[in-house]
Amino acid sequence: MPIEKAIETAYAKDLDLVNISPNAVPPVCKIMDYGKYRFEQTKREKDAKKNQKVIEIKEIRLIGVGIDTHDFETKGNHAIKFLKSGNKVKFSIRFRGRELGHPEMGYELMERFAKYCEEVATVEKAAKMEGRNMLMFMAPKSGK
Repeated sequence: MPIEKAIETAYAKDLDLVNISPNAVPPVCKIMDYGKYRFEQTKREKDAKKNQKVIEIKEIRLIGVGIDTHDFETKGNHAIKFLKSGNKVKFSIRFRGRELGHPEMGYELMERFAKYCEEVATVEKAAKMEGRNMLMFMAPKSGK
């Protein structure tokens, strides 16, 4: 249909002529109420956004590798609470002074944390040294 006739038809029906694919030969247009279309589109986007769950990364920080059992359990329980609520957990150990010469102690501590949380989480990213810090990421187990 010629463009002039399409514009007249849309004007007669009190609707808009919307160009669907301008690169096609010939260009494809549609007669619709564009304001209503935009309103419905934003409404669908809002509904989709409501149903999404935002996953946060919670950090559990340890200063040094010499941690007592009670402190370890407290930090582990916090991690389990975060994981059960659907968040990821980032464990970080900050090495001070001569502790930097014994990274194996940090790996052992991270292994203990992984074992402590294994019922509710899986290790997403294994323990790794980055400067003075050692980092490990855990994600909640799926399929609940």
